[in-house]
Amino acid sequence: MKTGVVVEGVRVLVVDDEAGLLRAVGGILGKRGFEMIPATTAEEAIEYVAGHHVDAIILDLELPGISGLEACRVLREQSDVPILILSVRDNEADKIAALDLGADDYLTKPFSSGELLARLRAMLRRAPRDEVGAGTLVRHGELEIDLVGRTVRLGDQQVKLTRMEFDLLVLLAQSPDRVLTTRYLVEKLWGTDSVSNLKALRVHMSNLRTKIEEDPSQSQRIKTEPGVGYRFSIRSQE
Repeated sequence: MKTGVVVEGVRVLVVDDEAGLLRAVGGILGKRGFEMIPATTAEEAIEYVAGHHVDAIILDLELPGISGLEACRVLREQSDVPILILSVRDNEADKIAALDLGADDYLTKPFSSGELLARLRAMLRRAPRDEVGAGTLVRHGELEIDLVGRTVRLGDQQVKLTRMEFDLLVLLAQSPDRVLTTRYLVEKLWGTDSVSNLKALRVHMSNLRTKIEEDPSQSQRIKTEPGVGYRFSIRSQE
């Protein structure tokens, strides 16, 4: 989906208590053929996702009642649907908190229609990976990645990853012992190599290591190549 291309049948749940912003986002999405489902509270959004299919969620942090961060946590437990945080908060702590809770991306207000659409398209481009041919597995030592079920096992234990952590692991594990640059990883995951995405990559990488490494401070599976990028090492697993 390139800029200017009209899409059909893609349902986006937009959660914000500002009527003006809902109208603005609705106009941006509508011109590209997206179907927008508006919600003004986190409770309304959580209830909707529990009973309906959506392809992506755009979620504000400043909401009445349940906060946007808490909503992100609950929504991620309910579904693997991509979540884009939209907020006036531009501090790193909020961004890290949202990413830690399972958000895929973070966009600060004010924003341009082009950037909103680009980030939405980048999230949606990752979704078709669910349709990889049946039975496709990636195995390295005790680590097993099911590309169809989007599950990860380490030995006899299932590892719970967010959508972004899973996509990052797949990129690395499918190119064993090959250095993938930070720019390559960011462009594959987000479609743009902005500074905010570079910071987000570091957060997701840290979280991923915490979940698949025995000692994240002495990572054996995912090696850092200083100033270049990251490498999934299989030599240490042989």
